[in-house]
Amino acid sequence: MDGGVSRAIPLTDEGEFYAESALHSAIPEELFKLQELDVLYDDRLSALWTFMNPVGRPSFTPPMLRDFESWQRLIAQGFGPGKVPLKYLILGSRSPEVFCFGGDLELFQRLIQQRDRAGLVSYGHRCCEILHRNIHTLGIPMLTIGLVQGAALGGGFEALLSFDYIVAERSATFGMPEIMFGLFPGMGAHALLSRKIGSAMADRLIVSNETYSAEEMYELGIVHQLAEPGDGLEACREFIRKSDRRHAGLVGSRRAMKHAWALELDELNRITEMWADTALELRDQDLKVMNRLVAAQARLSSRVAVA
Repeated sequence: MDGGVSRAIPLTDEGEFYAESALHSAIPEELFKLQELDVLYDDRLSALWTFMNPVGRPSFTPPMLRDFESWQRLIAQGFGPGKVPLKYLILGSRSPEVFCFGGDLELFQRLIQQRDRAGLVSYGHRCCEILHRNIHTLGIPMLTIGLVQGAALGGGFEALLSFDYIVAERSATFGMPEIMFGLFPGMGAHALLSRKIGSAMADRLIVSNETYSAEEMYELGIVHQLAEPGDGLEACREFIRKSDRRHAGLVGSRRAMKHAWALELDELNRITEMWADTALELRDQDLKVMNRLVAAQARLSSRVAVA
């Protein structure tokens, strides 16, 4: 047990022992052994807490994507109706001051220099598939929550847009820096932001190269609950407690909204293919800007880690 979070389901009497033990055994053990994702099950809230814990820079590297693919497969295998109860799926980060920097810019540079369109498209399609499955909550009647306690940039911001709700500490920041090196976010920003806040405002966010506060995202309706710095976890728990009585209605409402969106995986994939084609048009000076951003992110990660 860790801070009230447990992998075990509480047992009350001998009659329930076997039933509850059978449910617990239905959770695939591999789910708790992923390399870059820390996973904890809270039986009291029927909530699965997951925290990104990257080996290197807090970005969506291929190893991180593999863990997310396994994470989604194992959750769908072990949880849901007739299996282990799951009402809330929460994603946060162990990286101090950073939720996620987004795409693997080092990989992008290498693929661009090699003129490897297939590699760029493959990476983008994997991201879109993960995003699309999360939008549809893995077919489980649950609510998904993004917990932001630091910087959510580029693909990190895009990933959050696939969650039903976002809880953010007031110190959190949001932005899409891709335009600074001649690119654009290619894994969901256009499709999701245009549906959430309209195409004009979506375009303003995407091409502005500005950093936005949690309060600004709250005013736009992107963030759903604000928390004071350091209080994000408790705010998330409180959000869950307040939502529990209305859980069925909230799940149904979110499903209805996504039905109205009519967002298919093919749309996401087509946009990421446009992103790959645009990436191959970048010039050496654009790649130098991208490299400076990689270096700045690495310095920030190292400084925070030392602190």
